[in-house]
Amino acid sequence: MTRRSLPERLVNTGALLSISRYFHSATKDSVARSQAATRPPPRKSARKTKAESPDIAELNPAPDLTSVVSGEFSVSAEKKGPDLVTPASTSMESDDDFMSVASSGDDFLDTQASDDESLGEDFGDDFDGGFSKDKDIVATSRKPYEVEFKVLSPDDIDRDQNQQINEVSSILSLPPESSAILLRYGRWNREKLIEGYMDHPEETLEEAGLGTNFEGTPKTEVIPGFVCDICCEDGDNLETYAMRCGHRFCVDCYRHYLAQKIRGEGEAARIECPGDGCNMIVDSKSLSLLVTPALKDRTYVDDKENLKWCPAPNCEYAVDCSVKQRDLRRIVPTVQCNCKHHFCFGCTLNDHQPAPCQLVKMWLKKCEDDSETANWISANTKECPRCHSTIEKNGGCNHMTCRKCKHEFCWMCMGLWSEHGTSWYNCNRYEEKSGSEARTAQAKSRASLERYLHYYNRYANHEQSAKLDKDLYLKTEKKMTSLQSQSGLSWIEVQFLDTASQALQQCRQTLKWTYAFAYYLARNNLTEIFEDNQKDLELAVENLSEMFEKPVPELANLKVDILDKTAYCNKRRVILLSDTAENLKNGMDSCHEPR
Repeated sequence: MTRRSLPERLVNTGALLSISRYFHSATKDSVARSQAATRPPPRKSARKTKAESPDIAELNPAPDLTSVVSGEFSVSAEKKGPDLVTPASTSMESDDDFMSVASSGDDFLDTQASDDESLGEDFGDDFDGGFSKDKDIVATSRKPYEVEFKVLSPDDIDRDQNQQINEVSSILSLPPESSAILLRYGRWNREKLIEGYMDHPEETLEEAGLGTNFEGTPKTEVIPGFVCDICCEDGDNLETYAMRCGHRFCVDCYRHYLAQKIRGEGEAARIECPGDGCNMIVDSKSLSLLVTPALKDRTYVDDKENLKWCPAPNCEYAVDCSVKQRDLRRIVPTVQCNCKHHFCFGCTLNDHQPAPCQLVKMWLKKCEDDSETANWISANTKECPRCHSTIEKNGGCNHMTCRKCKHEFCWMCMGLWSEHGTSWYNCNRYEEKSGSEARTAQAKSRASLERYLHYYNRYANHEQSAKLDKDLYLKTEKKMTSLQSQSGLSWIEVQFLDTASQALQQCRQTLKWTYAFAYYLARNNLTEIFEDNQKDLELAVENLSEMFEKPVPELANLKVDILDKTAYCNKRRVILLSDTAENLKNGMDSCHEPR
């Protein structure tokens, strides 16, 4: 089918309107018969139906927007009835031709599909002809690199605990206090706890500290003349506590010990007795007696796989996220707490998109240990062929003498210097296998070092730039106040500086981790796409950073440019993260040590 431009289609549509009115009388009977064959019997009513009183406007409705744009027009007695269509590309010389075209529904569908395709080409790939549905928009509202999560306040945590306690209490017919102890023993896994209790009730109660051989309800005691082995305190009113193992300590020491284990080390269900060499686990009943309600909340969060505390200082919120540990190779679950802190739910480190958690741990270890020191030694030194001492060449002469064993050798081929004859200072001997292998290993070490330094320097540069941008962000409010007073802008109108500053920090953080990610990325076509996206984002960030650092009097004139560049930076960041997240889900090879 010949492709037509949009104006031509609109002209054809106007012609079709005239043609359809002309042939209206010839098609009225055909339309009525088609309606009667496809429509259900009309309801009995005193009011006349449309079939009983047809109208020109009903038989020839105004074309909808889609029909006009696509160059097609349909004539029907009612929307639910069969369409009588005259394609714009069809030439009609008689009534029979018109009816033939009207009855060829398959041809019309093919024609319409072709026109829709060509129309999409006219308007670009983003054009959808108005057929997008709300559910599609909702389905794609979450970006590929985003995860679903929920922030919980202390009240939310208490409410969830009480709900689970009441459910277990109702199912097992136990008091709520006992159900709470059982749930803490079972690490708040209701299904597993109920199953274990149904199979072995006495053993489950015993292990949780509720068994019959537990001598009474746990309580603190005051024992005259007792001396605590931890703090060496003694006193007539010193409260003490001991589990079934018999190791007794003062209550203050016990509480400090449990608080350190829960808050400092993240332990909850596997805390051992503080007695020397004792492996007995602190039971749930003892834990309930000694720790504060706030620490009980921490045990609840620490025991559940889908809950984690926000790592920000003094933050009391927890985050609920359903991402499993096994999925962390293919997704970076970045979440935002109500305190505005962004962190990775998988490892609780600061946001490190697009690099997966395993890769981040490898990179940080590589930056901290001496692995690259060994690479530098291998790349810039050689071992003495006799005593294997490490030697660094500090001059241009190839005649080397080991200071330790006085062995003389050639730096180029590692052979004896005495065998070089008259070729001193210019080794032109055939490369023996041992010398060739040594030089190959050295070249590999040098190449590995250069590759690491390439990515590390850029990683460190963006890390430093992010810190500087953060310092600049702290001064942003002062700069906004100055701009407001000098330019006459309102406080709302100068908010573009705050928006730009936040975008800079976020993009710098992303760029920093793109270089760690690229270091472990296998070379393929996806690598080229990733590096192109990385380059575009980096260029946009540098341009925005340069504009942001302009003197205050110039910022008012740059407002539009700063807003545009801020939006562009955010857009490039979304593109980079979305593309990388899709590739990770599809199996992009990223977590391997480069050779």
